[in-house]
Amino acid sequence: MSRYWLMKSEPDECSIDDALAAPDATVAWTGVRSYQARNFMRDAMQVGDGVLFYHSSCAEPGIAGIARVASGTRPDPTQFDPASPYHDAASKPEAPRWLLLDIQALRKTRLLALPELRATPALADMLVLRKGNRLSITPVDAAHWHLIVDQMLA
Repeated sequence: MSRYWLMKSEPDECSIDDALAAPDATVAWTGVRSYQARNFMRDAMQVGDGVLFYHSSCAEPGIAGIARVASGTRPDPTQFDPASPYHDAASKPEAPRWLLLDIQALRKTRLLALPELRATPALADMLVLRKGNRLSITPVDAAHWHLIVDQMLA
């Protein structure tokens, strides 16, 4: 059974264009520092799952592309790098706290900006639209996925 996800990335760190330009259009999704988002990666995300690639913390946030989960999880090396903004001194190599997985960008889409998402009644209960939601990874209902991919990004 396919699952669907929305994954947020700041375009200054990794945009859909950056992901598409990477070798095999695949990037390691580093820097996740939310236990709930980590648990989604560890416990629920599977190779082949669909991903809405969402640009966040930018002038115009929104869905910028379609991707897929391309690997299982492994320890995120940035947690062990003191020079990284994602360093976690409490995390140890023998018991890593943070994980990553690879995402393969499939295509860039027109930007489906946050106001357009909010103005679509059928998406009203989408997690990314909930007040106070700050998670970098959220599950997406199949109905929401199909509406966005088949109708809004066609």
